[in-house]
Amino acid sequence: MLGCRNAYLLGGFLLLFTNAFALFIPWLLKLAVQSFQHPGSGRPPEVYAGLIILAALLNGVIRIFSRTTMLNAGRTIEFRIREELYAKLLALDLPYFSRERTGDILSRFSNDLTNVRMLLGFGVQSSVNTCILYAAALVIMGSINPLLTLCAVAPFPVMIYLVKRVSQRIFRRSLQLQEQLATLSNQIQENVSAAAVIRGYCREEAQTAAFHDVNERYLFLSMKLARMRGFILPIMGSATGAGTLIVLFLGGSMVIKGTITLGDFVAFNGYLAMLVWPTVMMGWILNLFQRGAASLSRITQVLDADTTVTDPLSPLPSAPVLGDIRFQGVTFGYGENKAVLHDISLYLPAGSKTGIVGPVGSGKSTLVRLIARLFPVPDDTLFLDGTDINRMKLSRLREVIGFVPQEGFLFSRSIRENIACGREGATEEEIVAAASLAQLDREIAAFPDGYDTQVGERGVTLSGGQKQRTAIARALLADPPILILDDPLSSVDAATEAAILSGLATYYGTRSVIIVSHRLSAVQGCDLILVMEEGRIVEQGSPAELLARGGRYAALYHEQQLRQEIQRF
Repeated sequence: MLGCRNAYLLGGFLLLFTNAFALFIPWLLKLAVQSFQHPGSGRPPEVYAGLIILAALLNGVIRIFSRTTMLNAGRTIEFRIREELYAKLLALDLPYFSRERTGDILSRFSNDLTNVRMLLGFGVQSSVNTCILYAAALVIMGSINPLLTLCAVAPFPVMIYLVKRVSQRIFRRSLQLQEQLATLSNQIQENVSAAAVIRGYCREEAQTAAFHDVNERYLFLSMKLARMRGFILPIMGSATGAGTLIVLFLGGSMVIKGTITLGDFVAFNGYLAMLVWPTVMMGWILNLFQRGAASLSRITQVLDADTTVTDPLSPLPSAPVLGDIRFQGVTFGYGENKAVLHDISLYLPAGSKTGIVGPVGSGKSTLVRLIARLFPVPDDTLFLDGTDINRMKLSRLREVIGFVPQEGFLFSRSIRENIACGREGATEEEIVAAASLAQLDREIAAFPDGYDTQVGERGVTLSGGQKQRTAIARALLADPPILILDDPLSSVDAATEAAILSGLATYYGTRSVIIVSHRLSAVQGCDLILVMEEGRIVEQGSPAELLARGGRYAALYHEQQLRQEIQRF
């Protein structure tokens, strides 16, 4: 921020000069009037006219540089805050994003940052300019006539008191308005993302009505804030108008009595006129400060957000990972909600192939997410190669885990770039090989642009199965010693699933593999199968052992076999 500090100092220095030339103009008017009244006592009026033009030109030129210097500083700070805000968002973990709304976050990036930039740019520049002008003008006016100066500024204390009362309300209204704007942005973002669902269920009118309610609330708050802002300007105008009226009456009387000269009276009115616009601007500046302060508080909430999953203070040195995983009495819940996992104790040796099955909501996805520390894990409960994962550097832990979630997210880029995201510097051959293992290469070849095909937002141009296989290819390209597949084949047909599993079987090698699936066919080749219900492991063993046992796994197996038989008819 040193460069910005220097920019503010330079801008303030230039404001001193530009205001010096501006303040020089009324004094030159005084001298010009005196030269008209007493010809030959000073320089000719033409000289003063030339000096006034020169002062006005210098004032205008220097003011341009002072404004741009300070306004550019505000934009630079906005740029740096945006980068810091973005870096903070990338550092925050899943518990934070499960609480916050996407539209609210986007609103802080756009509208709130704009308000902060206006505060740090135009707000600071106008404040410094007003302070310099007020201080210098009042001193000069006081030197002309202290009593007249006191009478001219007499209405100002009342004005300041009223503005202070109104500005407190403006702050609260501004904060409410920004929160409502965030709600508005969130609704737009959700409706755009769910456009297909809205049309599919003919919910256009209902969503339009819901948006109307949110938008109407935003209009209501905007109008209330506008009325408050509109109240400030008349207060400012009344104060300056009252001061001008007092000066005209009292100052005119002083000129008639000879207490002050006509030139002094002209100069005094010139300085008083110079205070009118800054006084009116003060109301807008106060509004800027209130809105900027409200927006800055919202941005600070993100910057000060706590990250629950962090690197250890003294991480253990990196070592080759074999893939030995041990759960030791793990109990876990999201926030203050009831526990999702209950006292899970489990050992998965390096190189093993483990399948996890069970009904929806049984805790399967939560279990595998903990391995990558996507959520906080209690100390001494989850170990990788005998090391507590809380003592490992996060980047190292996630580097050795290839994780494919249920909904594989795709960026709005090409298929090549989405796959290459799995490993920096991957070659074309490696990308094609990963796509081939995911049984995606033939479909990519059929696209007009091949691997350069743009997938659209969240992969909208691809089918559900193609999106899942792209996510699988991305994980395979990373070549991790631990591969976690969280139900990644739910959107592909049985034949494609069999082909993918066949290809992956050649890829697994000595890797530790964990497959979560609702289809038992996806876990038939696993060494160990875990059956989960209500956050507990109720059965575990090989597929053959579980079938012979005739328990929950066997019931699921026979149920799916029966469904397949029915589908054939």
